Amino acid sequence: MSSAARVIAVIAAMLLAMIVAQTGDLQGQGPESGRGYSSQDWPLVGGDWSGTRYSTLAEITTDTVDRLGGAWVTRLAGGAASRATPVVLDGVLYLTGGANVFAVNARTGEQVWRWQPDESGEGAGMVPSWQGVGLGAGLVFIGTGDGQVAALRQETGELAWVQMVGSDPPQAGEAVTTAPMYARGRVFVGLANGDTGGQGRIIALDADTGEPQWTFFIVPRPGEFGHDTWPQDSNSWELGGGGVWLVGTVDPDLGLVYFSTGNPAPMFGGEIRAGDNLFTASVLALDIETGERRWHYQVVRHDVWDADIATPLLLYDHDTGAGAPRKALAAMRADGVLFLFDRETGEPLTPIEERDVPQDAYQRTATTQPFPVGVESILPDCSYWRDRVPPPFELNCSGFTPPMVNEHTIVAPGVPIPRVRVTPMSFSPDTGYIYAQGRAVVGRARRFQDPFHWRLDENELTLPDPVGIIAAVDTRTSRVVWKHEMPASWLGTSGPLTTAGGLMFRGSPGGQVEAYDARTGEKAWTFRTSPTGVLTRPGPASTYGLDGTQFIVIPMGPELWAFTLDGEVPARGEPVLDPWEGYERPQPAPTATRRIETAALIEGVRGMVGGTRYGFDEHRFNPVRALVTRGTRVLFVNNGETAHTIAARDGSWTTGTIEPAMSTYVTLDDVGTFLYHCTDHPWAIGQVTVEERQ
Repeated sequence: MSSAARVIAVIAAMLLAMIVAQTGDLQGQGPESGRGYSSQDWPLVGGDWSGTRYSTLAEITTDTVDRLGGAWVTRLAGGAASRATPVVLDGVLYLTGGANVFAVNARTGEQVWRWQPDESGEGAGMVPSWQGVGLGAGLVFIGTGDGQVAALRQETGELAWVQMVGSDPPQAGEAVTTAPMYARGRVFVGLANGDTGGQGRIIALDADTGEPQWTFFIVPRPGEFGHDTWPQDSNSWELGGGGVWLVGTVDPDLGLVYFSTGNPAPMFGGEIRAGDNLFTASVLALDIETGERRWHYQVVRHDVWDADIATPLLLYDHDTGAGAPRKALAAMRADGVLFLFDRETGEPLTPIEERDVPQDAYQRTATTQPFPVGVESILPDCSYWRDRVPPPFELNCSGFTPPMVNEHTIVAPGVPIPRVRVTPMSFSPDTGYIYAQGRAVVGRARRFQDPFHWRLDENELTLPDPVGIIAAVDTRTSRVVWKHEMPASWLGTSGPLTTAGGLMFRGSPGGQVEAYDARTGEKAWTFRTSPTGVLTRPGPASTYGLDGTQFIVIPMGPELWAFTLDGEVPARGEPVLDPWEGYERPQPAPTATRRIETAALIEGVRGMVGGTRYGFDEHRFNPVRALVTRGTRVLFVNNGETAHTIAARDGSWTTGTIEPAMSTYVTLDDVGTFLYHCTDHPWAIGQVTVEERQ
């Protein structure tokens, strides 16, 4: 080789090393793997930088899935339950569970190491995020419930560094719930704040040292773009909100990192935060190097419904039907409506129109909200509920109807109240479909005078059961291709995983792992991991390859299960193929009592601004479900401010009119469970169970 050739070879090697250092191994493996769909490894909780939760592995297919069996099962040390997506690199699995981080042998399920916070030393009080970990530069990155980010040595689990990313001094409620994301030598996390009055933010850290590189505050400061969408005559913008709850995605070629943001605070108190309230309920595209905003889109203006983007974003190549695909980003609003954008420019790929929505001048609601044209929600529309909502409730089919202060109208607001939340989506390039799940519910929502206190009674007596939805949406048409309904309690927090084998995998709270034909939605395989009737909280599944064998792995509560073709670990019972068959909605146990009040003191979410909040509901019995013995004289007390007349639905008894501060007795002699209501306010419904004396 000539000296010139040697120089060229050295330069080429240096350039290749620089490329690998910045982008990771070009085949998707290596310390910064994330480019391209995952295959042998699953190095990020979303599978790769795009968050598509798709793998090119195809040993397990629609033709072979019936041979799928347990490869191994391990109980996490200390009985810790996990909802985290396992990430996999070089034959080792990493995940969080309880106050632990685990490294697990991906071949056998044996524990490699376990990290726990040392309450008397380093790591005290650091409970890792339930969403999982990030990997990169030989480190395992975790976010913690006290607003910190930490790095552990990948080989040993030894603590390498800890960095506070929340407020100084620390503010109650601030937490890093996102799984950290590693790219280009940096770690990206979001800070959530609940509704404690803090402000969400996105932070980039140096992966080697933990040193902060930049911070983007979701609520703009004075003088920053978007600050004029908050009150200018008060400091209520400092309460802010906009928590960043979910893992982000990254496109290193465009130099952009993407996150979705949460609701403003107070969540339902629109009267103290006039304006659109940027950048809450938004998609944010930030420059990787500087953290500067490159583009954004707000899917809900002046949110008073908790209707933000509550499921992780994903990046995919959008089939335009004419030429090269476009680099795209998908975001699903909490009402199950899919928004698609060009991820370089933020231009909508589906036209978006502004629609007038119901108004509440007191809460200063936005006059319009954005709706993608022709896009079909994965959740049932109003026609689904019309025959299911019984009198005296009246279904409100006007989307974005605000819960109003002290209103007790007989309405189930929303169509339905939005509940596409937390669980990740998946995209399959083989079908062009996005897979997602959500929970549809109608209920009696109302606001109290206190702007930091509200209530949704989705378990209201006589209202229909919530329904769980698993669906596939064609990105080319934005229409639902297939959909499954199930009891909402069976939906769980697992979310979909898709593979080149033409399958979609998920876990069920009923203890089952399921596979569906990704194209048709037909259920292809079901495996029970727990005895019938034992409920768990599964995490999202991931898949990886070892020694030419494809594994599917999923946390099922305190256990971690792995599956392969011809696996020999047996199931723990027969699968339930139709969860609706014989299903009865679990009901809260009735309260043994001899006294029923016509109004109730309602406790709000703990940790709100100013502490725990309380409100007085004039039209809610206390207890709602009562238990008495036959022949009991039950005292009905009107502790409200309005006269009430309580009567059995079957007409067997009535209290007559009870004025405020007055009471009367009713003797209950018939055994059984009975409904009663206030004849003046018929949406106030109670239930009493009468038992024989023992």
